[in-house]
Amino acid sequence: MNSSSFITIPSTLVFGSGRFPEFANKKTKASCSRRDHDAPLSSASAYAVLGLHPPCSAADMKAAFRAKVKQFHPDLNRHSNTTHSDAMIRRVIEAYRILSNCTPSQLIQSECLDPFDTPECEAFDLFVNQLLCVGKACSNSCVKRAPHAFSYASSTGTARASSQGHGDDYAVQCAVGQCPRNCIHYVTPSQRILLEELLDSILEAPYDTSADADLLYSLINKAKFENNRYQKPQRQPKGSSQNVDWF
Repeated sequence: MNSSSFITIPSTLVFGSGRFPEFANKKTKASCSRRDHDAPLSSASAYAVLGLHPPCSAADMKAAFRAKVKQFHPDLNRHSNTTHSDAMIRRVIEAYRILSNCTPSQLIQSECLDPFDTPECEAFDLFVNQLLCVGKACSNSCVKRAPHAFSYASSTGTARASSQGHGDDYAVQCAVGQCPRNCIHYVTPSQRILLEELLDSILEAPYDTSADADLLYSLINKAKFENNRYQKPQRQPKGSSQNVDWF
């Protein structure tokens, strides 16, 4: 990884609380009650989550992680709802963290897993930068254009992505492309989880968060750049070891 282009994500912001509680310090209580029922993963269950059997190499774990994220992506798994997809993707990331023996900050800062440097799949998830959104005052409201994908947040009055899995939806594509504030972005599931956590910490903080906002903009720009460079893995042509008699 090129250290000159690397962006450090403060673990206290990304993992301290909110919708990423399983990465939080054990002494930190998660503020999101819907995750309280999830028990911590053991090593054995972490292998099971990734569909692996010990022992396995780092390359095997990385490949399993990417495969599982794609498996639970709502655009690729039409039978999975957004809430279930989010929960499972977070579980997959936690399993990878345990087996790779990384601390939360190392998980993002090391080459083993940086979704902003190496996207795990195509960017189909929706993320709204609520710091730029003007909500109902928008002249081309995404909520009016695609109410099945966007809604207004009760706490801020700004738009947010209320559901995922709309990669091929024309109304959603129009809402994204014609947003006058350019505050809606296509990101990968892992990128969205981290961006949402950072955004929540900014919106909920009772102090100046301009530095955190700058970090959010930097991560969004990096995600856009890397996601545009992402190429789907090419399928290997089927070969045959049998000799062919051409005569």
